[in-house]
Amino acid sequence: RGAQACYTPRPIQGAEATMDAPRLTVRQLGCERDHRMLFENLDFSARNGEIWQVTGANGAGKTTLLRILVGLHGFYQGRVEWSSPLPPSLLYLGHQPGVREELTARENLEYNRALSGQTGDPDAALAALDLYGFEDVPAGRLSAGQQRRIALARLWLDGKDVWILDEPFTAIDQQGVAALDQRLRQAAAQGVLVIYTSHHRVGDGVHRLHLGEDREVAR
Repeated sequence: RGAQACYTPRPIQGAEATMDAPRLTVRQLGCERDHRMLFENLDFSARNGEIWQVTGANGAGKTTLLRILVGLHGFYQGRVEWSSPLPPSLLYLGHQPGVREELTARENLEYNRALSGQTGDPDAALAALDLYGFEDVPAGRLSAGQQRRIALARLWLDGKDVWILDEPFTAIDQQGVAALDQRLRQAAAQGVLVIYTSHHRVGDGVHRLHLGEDREVAR
């Protein structure tokens, strides 16, 4: 039951890739850490326009699962297959804000926009998360919640149709939760595949993947 090394999630090739095929297919996925299986025999398929919520207790492997899906954790067993090469389409936001404190809110967003190839107006994206008036303030002078909003503002830029988000609702207030909830539902309606970890459920019709001894995949 030891985990094998599989360093790159495999894109589905040729006849395997059709317009009706899932964007992501996971088969018999398992991962071991510190001689303990975090999860095993995990099977699910996800399509563009769907929202997947990953839940589970602390230590159940939620973050590890997301890192496997985006190719940042290479030791696992089973198969992770994407219907097209992932990096150009992927927006991955980890548990930490990942902002540079010496840069302003706008500069952080412009930097990430250039690095990821996204398009759109950074000021409008910041305003969508109630950061209007803070565009020129260094991130290091902002609160933890405001720094989290800078990271989340990337969701209001364009150019990515697979969103993998680790605890996106952490450290934001009720107004931020409402704005993010609406944005995720709007993105899915526009064809984005959203996979996120959180105990916050985004509306109806969300697919739920629960990790732990009582594991379930609910559609």
